[in-house]
Amino acid sequence: MPHLMPPAGPQRVIAASNFVYTVGSGLYLTAGVLYFTQAVHLPASQVGAGLGIAGLVSLAVGIGVGHLADAKGARGVYAATLVVQALATAGFVLADRFWPFLVAVCVATGAKAAGLAARSPLIRRYGGDRPQEFRAYLRAVTNVGISLGAVLAGWAVQVGTLTAYQLLVIGNAAAFAVSAAVMFLLPAVPPGPVVEGPRWTALRDRPYLALTAIDGIMAVQFKVLTVAIPLWLVEATTAPRWLVSGTMVLNTVMVIVFQVRASRSIDSPASGGGAYRRAGAAFLLSCSFVSLSAGTPAWAAVALLLTAVVIHTLGELWHSAGGFEVSFALAPDHATGQYLGVFGLGAGLAEALGPGLLIFLCITWGRPGWYVVGALFALTGLAAPLAVRWAQRPRGHLAVSRDARAI
Repeated sequence: MPHLMPPAGPQRVIAASNFVYTVGSGLYLTAGVLYFTQAVHLPASQVGAGLGIAGLVSLAVGIGVGHLADAKGARGVYAATLVVQALATAGFVLADRFWPFLVAVCVATGAKAAGLAARSPLIRRYGGDRPQEFRAYLRAVTNVGISLGAVLAGWAVQVGTLTAYQLLVIGNAAAFAVSAAVMFLLPAVPPGPVVEGPRWTALRDRPYLALTAIDGIMAVQFKVLTVAIPLWLVEATTAPRWLVSGTMVLNTVMVIVFQVRASRSIDSPASGGGAYRRAGAAFLLSCSFVSLSAGTPAWAAVALLLTAVVIHTLGELWHSAGGFEVSFALAPDHATGQYLGVFGLGAGLAEALGPGLLIFLCITWGRPGWYVVGALFALTGLAAPLAVRWAQRPRGHLAVSRDARAI
């Protein structure tokens, strides 16, 4: 990374809050499912169903809270989502049956989705001349924080007792609470200007909705490294199982080092559409290498899988940078939270539906499924520049809404 710390002031406050938050997230992402299945002893089927329901429930939350952040001031709304997430996460300690678990995980997941939308106006206001680049910096910080959280979670998994897992949950909730407290070091953000016209302009913006769908399909790629490749490595290749961790470490390090650099050259919606196109081609090539790793000697499987992960991560860098650019550049200033809440619908659907789709195509079907998934990514990438050009055409009241940034 060209610099480890952003300039003193609002950017550093946002980065510090994000770092603390993601350390807590790393605790849960690493061992959250194990807490409910191994410590609380909920059936895995119930945990999976609860997480799926929570993912679907959260889809509707981001748009409304994003609009609230635009209308009432983003700092207070974002801090409130962190407090709600802290309380819901602390409630996991009491979730010893399915229904309490479902309520707690739905509230926590909904607050997470709401927070991503509510934070967007803060990034736009305090991100400098290039808020997209600052968003890329925050993604690099996120990977650092999650990695540290994952290391800490390894202790709870190794000990394996209910008390160890409960300490992990409490640490997660505490991180969210501290993250909320840090946000109050940030200057308050005044509400956005009142703009005449339809209130829910993002839901009427068909080109932006098309880009949301494109990003949602492309976002399935995040589950390739966490779901499809680990299962494929164990079930279909002779590669050593430690390589599951190795692929994640390689991906994380590359994102930390290169995400900001990858975003610097993507400085317009047109270049953002091109980044999607390159990402789709990279994902197709990566999926091909993964497919070829089956039925090969262990050394060849390791070489093919590591090559696939490097190429996949390049695609991930381009996809993320392209998404940062088009989602911000094509959203009006006065409705940043609302628009970014809509844009988050794509990633939310990918989170809910992606694992099942990848397991069916890549694991159940096998080698041909990898080429189908790769082709899906490549075709989606080719569609992105067309959607960007559509979004840049003047279109009645939506063009007026975008021009409202001059108010």
